[in-house]
Amino acid sequence: MRPERIPLFPLNVVLLPGAPLPLHIFEPRYKEMVKNCLEEKSEFGMLLSLPKGLARVGCTAEILEVAKRYPDERVDIVTIGRAPFRVVELIQENPLLEGQVDYLEDRGAPGRPEVQRQLVELYEACHTLLFEDYPKNLEGALAEELSYVVASTLPMDLLWKQQILELRSEEDRQERLVGYLREWAPHLQNSKAMRMRAGGNGHGLN
Repeated sequence: MRPERIPLFPLNVVLLPGAPLPLHIFEPRYKEMVKNCLEEKSEFGMLLSLPKGLARVGCTAEILEVAKRYPDERVDIVTIGRAPFRVVELIQENPLLEGQVDYLEDRGAPGRPEVQRQLVELYEACHTLLFEDYPKNLEGALAEELSYVVASTLPMDLLWKQQILELRSEEDRQERLVGYLREWAPHLQNSKAMRMRAGGNGHGLN
C-alpha cells in the first residue's frame, strides 16, 4: 500500500512507469529525502517543473541503487518509474515539498493489435534514424507497457511525454504516439539526409 502523502522532487523531466532515471542529488533537502527513502524503502514523486508552475500529474520513483557517494554527501542514484499519481494538495510546511496524492489506475483494453503493430514499426524506424541502431528494449515488454517504453526511450518533447503520462488508457497512449511518430519520422529522415550531405566531401560520383 503506497502512502497518500509523499515527498516531491520537481525537475525538468518526465518520468514514466518502468523507465530508468539516473539522478545526481546535491541539495540538502533532497539528500535528506534520499536518505529517508533508502531507510524506509519508500518512493518519492517526480513532477515536471514548468516555467509557470508544476504539472499536477507525476510518477513515483523507486531508488534501485546508489551508484556513487561523494565526501560532501552528494549522491548519484539510479531510479525507476513506478506509479502515476495526481497531486490533490501541495504541502509546503518543510523545505522539502510534499504532496497529498491519488494514485492513477489504467482503464480499458491494452490497445488494438493493428495500432500496436503500427507503433512498433514507427518506433523501430525513428529509433534507427536517431541512434543508427535497432531498438532492443521491446523484447519481453508487455502490451500494456508498450507506450511507456516508446515514450521513455525516444527524445520526445517533454509536454508530449507529459500527455502520455496523463492518459489513463494504453489504447489512447498508443494511438497518440502513432500520430506523433507518423509526423516526426519524415523530419528525422530529412535531418539524416542533411547530415549525410554535410558529412560528405562535396564531390559527388559522376
